[in-house]
Amino acid sequence: MQREPDLARALRALAVEARDLSLGNGVPHLTRPPSPLAFLRDWVSPNRPVVISDAISHWPALSRWTTSYFREVLGKKEVTVAVTPNGYADAVFEDHFVMPEERTMPFGRFLDIVEGKEKPPGVFYVQKQCSNLCSEFPEIAADVELEIGWASEALGKKPDAINFWMGEENAVTSYRPFVPYGLYQPAVYREREDGGFDVVEQTFSAKVPWIPVDPLHPDLHRYPCFGDACPLHCSLHAGETLYLPSLWFHHVRQSHGCIAVNFWYDMEYDIKYSYFQLLDRLSGDASDAACGAIGSPFESEAA
Repeated sequence: MQREPDLARALRALAVEARDLSLGNGVPHLTRPPSPLAFLRDWVSPNRPVVISDAISHWPALSRWTTSYFREVLGKKEVTVAVTPNGYADAVFEDHFVMPEERTMPFGRFLDIVEGKEKPPGVFYVQKQCSNLCSEFPEIAADVELEIGWASEALGKKPDAINFWMGEENAVTSYRPFVPYGLYQPAVYREREDGGFDVVEQTFSAKVPWIPVDPLHPDLHRYPCFGDACPLHCSLHAGETLYLPSLWFHHVRQSHGCIAVNFWYDMEYDIKYSYFQLLDRLSGDASDAACGAIGSPFESEAA
């Protein structure tokens, strides 16, 4: 048996050391919001995630946002809805980066689908990421605050985007961020007359960098190093807030139909980003060096 290359072994040691000394085995939980100084010191600077209770308990949305309220305020409004056959929007499928079919429909009809009153083929999800709360749903924007005050003060900026996401149980967010572990030709889903879906390639679009691994069903033969991953799991309940730091790989699923409001603060391209870029390049070098020796533990796919 051949010896594991020094670079691959060093990268494995880095992962173990980071978990032991900094990241731990779970996501901490605060019972109340931190001060701006504590948030910056304890979570932003060390780049650690945290779940926070009581951060948005004063929002009118927590009591107002019911299906009856939405039907009254938004029921006839035409909105953009993402539709996929399997709940995976913006994900790698059949060696393509496949985006959802986008449809426009009255919000009331979308609610019928989420509540199971209407059962068309596919999984339906309001999930645009272009600050759609203010641009597409201004009627309900006043039900929330348009920034997280203590976070904005700590970060020295206001959010770049505020997104409103709503979907049924089967809606899933694929593995992110979009580190270029593979380049994939873009495509979109299109429903056929029989209720099935085709993958329609966008021939003239540039290839998209994305992560092909499904953490729920990883292909360890193709990506053996993923078997060494130690994910941190957390569950959010109504009214709770998750701070997800920049550069963290993440995957989201939901146990039932739910709503989320996402505040996107653009990352600082500081020394953490430079180290991340270095680590990404070293991982690629380790993959090349290990090829044929230990089964490409740092598999890096290119298309």
